[in-house]
Amino acid sequence: MARVQPLDKVRNIGIMAHIDAGKTTVSERILYYSGRVHRVGEVHDGAATMDYMQQERERGITITSAATACAWHGYRVNIIDTPGHVDFTAEVERSLRVLDGAVAVFCAVAGVQPQSETVWRQADRYHVPRIAFVNKMDRIGADFSKAVRSMKQRLGARVVPVQLPIGSEDQFRAVVDLLRMCYITWEGDGVDNRMIVGEIPAEFRDEAELWRHDLVEAVAEADEALMDKYVHDEPISEEELRAAVRRATIGHTLTPVFCGTALKNKGVRLLLDGVVDFLPSPIDLGEVEGTVPHEPDKKLRRGPSDDEPFSALAFKILSDPHVGRLTFVRVYSGKVEAGQTMLNARTGKRERLGRLLEMHADERIDLKELRAGDIGAVIGARAASTGDTLCDAKHPIALMSVDFPEPVVYIAIEPRTKADQDRMADALGRLADEDPTFQVRSDEETGQTIISGMGELHLEIIVDRLVREFNVHANVGRPMVAYRETIRGTAQAEGKFIRQSGGRGQYGKVLLAVEPGEPGCHYQFENKIVGGVIPKEFIPAVEKGSREALETGVVSGYAMVDVKVTLLDGDYHEVDSSELAFHIASSMAVKDAVHRANPVLLEPMMKIEVVCPEEYTGEVMNDLSGRRGRLEGMEGDGITKEIQALVPLAEMFGYAGDIRSRTQGRASYSMEFARYEPVPPNISNEIMQRAGVTYRFA
Repeated sequence: MARVQPLDKVRNIGIMAHIDAGKTTVSERILYYSGRVHRVGEVHDGAATMDYMQQERERGITITSAATACAWHGYRVNIIDTPGHVDFTAEVERSLRVLDGAVAVFCAVAGVQPQSETVWRQADRYHVPRIAFVNKMDRIGADFSKAVRSMKQRLGARVVPVQLPIGSEDQFRAVVDLLRMCYITWEGDGVDNRMIVGEIPAEFRDEAELWRHDLVEAVAEADEALMDKYVHDEPISEEELRAAVRRATIGHTLTPVFCGTALKNKGVRLLLDGVVDFLPSPIDLGEVEGTVPHEPDKKLRRGPSDDEPFSALAFKILSDPHVGRLTFVRVYSGKVEAGQTMLNARTGKRERLGRLLEMHADERIDLKELRAGDIGAVIGARAASTGDTLCDAKHPIALMSVDFPEPVVYIAIEPRTKADQDRMADALGRLADEDPTFQVRSDEETGQTIISGMGELHLEIIVDRLVREFNVHANVGRPMVAYRETIRGTAQAEGKFIRQSGGRGQYGKVLLAVEPGEPGCHYQFENKIVGGVIPKEFIPAVEKGSREALETGVVSGYAMVDVKVTLLDGDYHEVDSSELAFHIASSMAVKDAVHRANPVLLEPMMKIEVVCPEEYTGEVMNDLSGRRGRLEGMEGDGITKEIQALVPLAEMFGYAGDIRSRTQGRASYSMEFARYEPVPPNISNEIMQRAGVTYRFA
């Protein structure tokens, strides 16, 4: 079969933003104007195509990333609509990993918000070129210039408007296209409104020329070819400027800014033009880098071509009630036909890709093949998980996987009936398979099932899905904080495990040192044994024993992080020594050393942003201080104040109700995980007391 769409006419994009900036509304308009759907689904009516889950339609938020594809002026645009709520940040993370470009949507009133910063940093991490769309220009308080300034200040982004809005709030009526230097208006607010292109009116001409000059200057700074013409004051054509903006966008030196109001159907068609004009095709991004499986030092490359060996990254798992387990993949090179078998680079096992599908939200269209640049889903890859590489067995390659944040909230959950108990383990396993930030474990002491996630809403949705999708009813405990432990000092300890009672015994002896590791390392191990004091075959058991001791928590039962363990000395017995003996000895030594190394309890700190009327500023700040919060900054325009603070997660449960009652419902807030910090000793001891642990922090 020949390729239907040339690869240079393919765009793989994501739509990302803070919650309520209008991502899904933008997606719905894109689908309508491209002819993919014939009726616009509205978020507020619970009828959005891309929000197909029952919980999404009830709450009016996006929970899971949805994939679709459409055509625009001869280009194929694969789109992933991502969630805006911080609890579902993993959906954004894994989507950005496989996308070539992104549209960042900002609210014209609020500008850059906390989750906008998070998704922007994620896009930076994966080097994803992006364009910006300032949405909701028709809302009260809309200010295009302020939104652009906030992008520069809070994101550190080199943004450059390619459109100038004419009017704002209910007076928003047109835009000036600064590339074509034309005036664009719309007849009516309906989805079928007519776009009219004409001359720029005289009263806006001078302002448009100023903005055009700023655009040319910014692009010339980023593009050598244009700089030469700009310096010599030579005329620059629209085609030259457009090509230079494209090069600068793909090269991450500029971000073009568009504007409009998706709800009133203004600006979305121009945004689609921007997607095909400025965002890259797979060819523009060139080869993708990988490694030889299980040999991370040996680099390999694959070009975006159908003729290269097949390689694809599994970036999302979905349990579908009709067809079973769906594995979403992005194909980077080569092609695969339905029924072919490919190698899973992580497991070393072969996976049969039984059916290939194109996804349109929750609808599925069977395909005969997937080619380089395609995003689709496969049925049959039973052992593949998020981040796995599927590749040609004769030319194996492991592509860069996806890193996910650790859960910060957990709850205990127990089935109500015996029938629920039988179904719950299977249901939780399938949900954990889908979502890498959702974890399930069993508490050895109480026998309870503990589920962990990114926030209260995340776990609330999980419990709701248990009932609706799996018919499992459960009793749920109060949300609890996922604390961590670490050490501030250095200590050594000896661990001995000796058992000799006739016959073969057990003998293992180690001397270990513990010290603070590099932030974010979780666990480091160094072996300083020389001269065979402990045989090489027992070293892995020492490493495993010390790691497991730290994972289960030494002081309070919470996992210990950012610790370096060094094996200094030891002893063995030629007959009685075993892996088990050294495993236990190292575990004992680590626990003893940690108690001497000034252990501390760590708690998740949340970045809070509260927007409230000025008269409630004092009330809100006093409340945050009472929650052990630290004020990080405050901005305002005389009517509303934006308060930024860092507050422990433990103090934020139930905050939504509190802030409503304190401000008569006139404040809004957003919250995202920032980092772990030490808990004050008096609070630590209260936590230990509640947990029934006798240890006391100094």
